[in-house]
Amino acid sequence: MARLMRHTRQRSVRMRQGMRFVGDSRRYQPRLRGIVSPRVRGSRNTINSADVVYHVQPTDSSDLGGTLARYPLPGGRVAVATRREIPRAVWVASQLLGTSAYRLIAAGRRPDCALLHRREKAWARKAVSGLRIDLSIRGLEHIDPDERYVIVSLHEGFVDAVALMHLPLNLSWMVRDELKEWRTLGRYLDATDQVVIEPENVNSRDMLGATVDTFARGDNLVVFPQGSILGIEVAFCRGAEWLAEKTGRPILPIVLTGSHRVWEYPFSRLVRFGQSIEMEILRPIRPEDAEDAMDGVQQQMKQIALSRQRVPPRRYVPERDGFWDGYRFDIDPAFPEVAAEVAAHRAIGSSSDSGTR
Repeated sequence: MARLMRHTRQRSVRMRQGMRFVGDSRRYQPRLRGIVSPRVRGSRNTINSADVVYHVQPTDSSDLGGTLARYPLPGGRVAVATRREIPRAVWVASQLLGTSAYRLIAAGRRPDCALLHRREKAWARKAVSGLRIDLSIRGLEHIDPDERYVIVSLHEGFVDAVALMHLPLNLSWMVRDELKEWRTLGRYLDATDQVVIEPENVNSRDMLGATVDTFARGDNLVVFPQGSILGIEVAFCRGAEWLAEKTGRPILPIVLTGSHRVWEYPFSRLVRFGQSIEMEILRPIRPEDAEDAMDGVQQQMKQIALSRQRVPPRRYVPERDGFWDGYRFDIDPAFPEVAAEVAAHRAIGSSSDSGTR
């Protein structure tokens, strides 16, 4: 027991030493284990905060499907592949879901959001360090820290939030109501006054009111227009451009890929350490241009996500992932094979329903 406690204290010290601020106080990045210095595109000696990429030792994670979640952790939602990873997984879970999480909830109950956002960013840095995530952020020059945005991001999994919290912005989230059923996450959502919706039955008036309140307290609203973590093939739902127009706030598109490699729940319980996540911030879209521009923005975002130079995005394979009947989503016509497969399944379901009436 003494040996385990000593090992845990040593890890705690390393984790605290593994974070630092880069550039001005709004622009910070994780300093991960194994880094001697940041690798910066275009320069070997200077740091351009608009194009910084941090690297750890390379990890062969190309064959994600070949790794089994052999050792589940208490709770059943998380598992690791080897016995050797169990102590680290338990330690990370205790750090992220223990005292740190309840400190977030406590801060969320205060009228001043400043403490909450400081603790959120500290929590996200701790997650990146503990999970050994190689996080890359590009395009920070497109952010005006004095503006409030409707942030539109690709969506792959729960770890998306960890990456997005590294933006130099205070964030609120538009989330599915079913997430309130999760014990700790539900308490956080209640305490921090997030925009909670039921995608299959959206009340536009309530959603707009909650969005206005979000901007009034100085936050930016993160919207995942796909409304699903199935994969890149899922089409954008309408709504973000309407909110931008009604509130007079610009849209900030963000291309985010790789988070599914860390934790792909509910498709897999497996947690993978040492994975890469890439974020690219595109030019903001003026609110008056949002409605006409969104189709082109969706195409641009997905083209960037699918480029060979990036960490690959999650791909939706209906045979493997299921058809998720009862959930509202559509397939982007740019992926005709997947669209045809989903349409054929739904047609069969509709015929069956008609036959039973």
